[in-house]
Amino acid sequence: MAGVAIVLTASFFAAPASAGCSDPPTPGVNYQGCSFDRLTMENVDLTGARLRDATFMRANLSESNLSDVSAQRAKFNSATLTNVNFDGAVLFQADFSRADLTGASFQGADLRQVRFFGATLRDADLTDATMSGADLNRADLSGATWMDGEHVCREGSVGRCN
Repeated sequence: MAGVAIVLTASFFAAPASAGCSDPPTPGVNYQGCSFDRLTMENVDLTGARLRDATFMRANLSESNLSDVSAQRAKFNSATLTNVNFDGAVLFQADFSRADLTGASFQGADLRQVRFFGATLRDADLTDATMSGADLNRADLSGATWMDGEHVCREGSVGRCN
């Protein structure tokens, strides 16, 4: 009987399952550390997915729902992310350099230390987002709704919201 107790105890402390990189895109999927570079995944629902350290470089996720994802240090470099919903997402230290985020929503998202270098954030919604340490160098913020939910960045706002 003592041997059974040891096996049961060990199973409770086992390491989490590895990411199922070939799993279909569904809410809550674990894509931690996976690479989806250059793939087209338009109009997918990844609500609440684990995307930590995943890469989506030059991928197309337009019209997708990535609300409440956990995507720390994920890479979306040069990705097409038009009209993507990132509401409530944890994107700490994610990289969106040169990504097209036209019309994306980041309401209440954690964007601390996110890199938006050269990204297009036209008409994006940043209401209630946390952006301390975010890199907006050369980012196009024209028409974006700022963190206060009231101020809309003027046309030609590059690198900061005017």
